[in-house]
Amino acid sequence: MSSITSQGTFPGNDAATLRIALSRAEARRKWRAFSLTVPLLVFLLLTLLVPIAALLQRAVENPEVVAALPRTVQSLKDWTPEAPPKPASYAALVEDLGHLSDSSDAGALARRLNSEVPGARSLVMGTYRALPIAGSPEEIQARLLQLDPRWGEPLFWQAIAKNSSRWTPDYLLASVDLQRDSKGNVERMPPDQRAFGAILLRTFQISFLVTVFCLALGYPLAWWLASLPARKANLLMILVLVPFWTSILVRVAAWIVLLQSEGLVNRGLMGIGLIDSPLALLFNRAGVVIAMVHILLPFMILPLYSVMKNVPATYIRAAVSLGSAPLSAFFRVYVPQTYPGISAGALLVFILSIGYYVTPALLGGADDQMLSYYIARYTNVEVNWGMACALGAVLLTATMVLYSVYRRIGKAELSIG
Repeated sequence: MSSITSQGTFPGNDAATLRIALSRAEARRKWRAFSLTVPLLVFLLLTLLVPIAALLQRAVENPEVVAALPRTVQSLKDWTPEAPPKPASYAALVEDLGHLSDSSDAGALARRLNSEVPGARSLVMGTYRALPIAGSPEEIQARLLQLDPRWGEPLFWQAIAKNSSRWTPDYLLASVDLQRDSKGNVERMPPDQRAFGAILLRTFQISFLVTVFCLALGYPLAWWLASLPARKANLLMILVLVPFWTSILVRVAAWIVLLQSEGLVNRGLMGIGLIDSPLALLFNRAGVVIAMVHILLPFMILPLYSVMKNVPATYIRAAVSLGSAPLSAFFRVYVPQTYPGISAGALLVFILSIGYYVTPALLGGADDQMLSYYIARYTNVEVNWGMACALGAVLLTATMVLYSVYRRIGKAELSIG
């Protein structure tokens, strides 16, 4: 007690020592807490941030032409697209093709140029197989034109000059139906080449339909579960979670059996007299939406149920006792309190829907494929990683925009509340 003054405080030296000790203890506590989160941060860095960064980099990277044709690119720096290339450019092209390590490098170059100008694949590979070609630049030019007259067309040389930089916006522009002309100006693609705008719109339309149906089916079910005793609600919630324990491919295969012309759905509808002939429910938009709603319905029910469990049932009874009609009390008192669950469930279902691939691919037709189908196509069939990553960047941007809208709506709801 002698170290404490009569006013109940520590002397100057003891108080400073105590503050230092407390600050060190607080610093140690923070470092211990941070050390516990380090494994999670490393995991997120390696599995989420690094792949996203690689995707965004590959969407603007254009290494094939620069790496394979460095001398040709250099010779075309002062070339005007309207004039024919100089003989030195032909000689540089032959020299560059001769320095390629194997045919796989030539194939990568041919695929990249073919995405710019149809027919470039056969032109490049045919020239590569005809090597070696020797002589003066003029003789090489004559040999190449004799080998394939298309080398005299400026279009192929424009494609090489256009891709003279390691970084390009062409993939991102093409993913939104834009392109650069021979002078580098951005313009819309010709009408017969515009595809991804319609595909992106179709993706949003299907996702919106799935979200609306999931909300229409999931809201009353979640409300019913929230009104049951905890024991019964937990038992029935197991049935809601059963789809999580079944492979998506198994569920899609089951829907193929159910929705076919002789399937259980058509037989049941015909048996009760609602239809006279089988409905077309496979390989169209209807089959895609039905299967996706079935798969994604739990993602709508769970957020709704978690919010509804915290809404006291006495609110509706109080509104009714004050003279409100039961239906009016439900929509004006109960439903507004479930807006956080509605927005969270709708966001979750919509974001999951826009990235769906397997279900539309197996149950939909040619006009029902979503953007993820074309990402897979450019990855596995076209082997155009730049275009695949650009389309992936479009999906990522759409997801981030939706999440930012959700955050704004959530903040507005909290401010109102």
